Amino acid sequence: MTTLKLLTFATLYPNEAAPAHGVFVETRLCHLVRDQPVTAVVLAPVPYFPFRSERFGGWSRHARASLTEERNGLVVHHPRYLAIPRIGMSAAPFFLYHAAARALRRMLGAGLEFDAIDAHYLYPDGVAAVWLGRRFGLPVVITARGSDVTQLPDYAVPRRLIRGAIAEADALVTVSSSLRDGLVALGAEAQRISVLRNGVDMTLFRPLQHEEARAKLGLVRPTLLSVGHLIERKGHHRVIEAMTTLHDLDLMIVGEGPERGRLGALAERLGVAGRIRFAGAIKQSELPLYYSAAEALVLASSREGWANVLLEAMACGTPAIASNAGGNGEVIQSREAGLITSVNTPGAVAEAVQELLSAPLSRAATRAYAERFGWETTSIGQRAVFEAVLARRASGADPNARYSSRSVDRAADLRSHSVKGSRAGIGLLSVERSGQRR
Repeated sequence: MTTLKLLTFATLYPNEAAPAHGVFVETRLCHLVRDQPVTAVVLAPVPYFPFRSERFGGWSRHARASLTEERNGLVVHHPRYLAIPRIGMSAAPFFLYHAAARALRRMLGAGLEFDAIDAHYLYPDGVAAVWLGRRFGLPVVITARGSDVTQLPDYAVPRRLIRGAIAEADALVTVSSSLRDGLVALGAEAQRISVLRNGVDMTLFRPLQHEEARAKLGLVRPTLLSVGHLIERKGHHRVIEAMTTLHDLDLMIVGEGPERGRLGALAERLGVAGRIRFAGAIKQSELPLYYSAAEALVLASSREGWANVLLEAMACGTPAIASNAGGNGEVIQSREAGLITSVNTPGAVAEAVQELLSAPLSRAATRAYAERFGWETTSIGQRAVFEAVLARRASGADPNARYSSRSVDRAADLRSHSVKGSRAGIGLLSVERSGQRR
């Protein structure tokens, strides 16, 4: 079996200044390279920002990222691209493409060779990736992951560019069946989509002794856990509201984000602030302690692709309660795993918590459920997708011939459309795509 050489292209990828950013993309790639005869170089552009000082908030971390680094044995390049407020929604793919094209040209000039582009997230990454593929003659496989299917197409310009990328990609991957259905609704041909779920690292995420974990974190009462970026979509506010009827429980929230102040104010207003701890951002290596200390993980999000936190908690022996959004029902399919709420309301969350804790199953049974979701099957599936794409290319078949009239120049015309639509989505790319615990 020949070694497959990939260029992994994603703005959702960790760097030394933001080690948790897009960690789910890095994790999948590391398992692919470890499990299959595959090599990869990562092209992970970051927005340009001139100031490194932390007083400039989250933007300053982009300035602190190295241009090149090595992570887990993989070389990662971080060229800069312009991310301009107010026109960012419409212009992001164009700025990203031009920065990435310069970087890729340097790589090829230095003697690197690639068989295909492994792109993650439809917008702006997938859009820019198909343009790179056309320019450099490389096939492109795009993995859709969540809000790139469920939310970004609500905006006119992203929707048109996303549909173009879907049409031009050599193959499409989704992390859940619900996202596959979303791609079909956007115009993708079902036979061109492979569903390859995320797995869980059973070595990293393992059960720790429950009482010892509780003691290390200073927990004195049974505690629920809510993990994710502090944005409205993740539903932390619903879990806080549910605490008004869960009087015998405490809540720990892991994550950072723009909703931190609002969530704290909500807890104060509802009179539950004394039973809620905001733990902030936690390194992935430390998460097993938090999962193991909790009675249950609660995910009350309004949109999901494939929520990694659910399997991470289960691998640590902790059952999960999740909303009926996106792929959550594909993750939780039995009582050992947890429960899915019938509706996504604070009342339904509280009822599910009470039901789950009234008849708890063994943590060993929950761990055993998670063991079905290793990475090996996903790695084999990824390799098969790329092999099929390369075989079509080698046979002379061009699956995208009917889309040959599409080009970067044609897509550039869309920049003039709907500045209002761009402004309506100001910050959407940075906010919606910055959630680290999917």
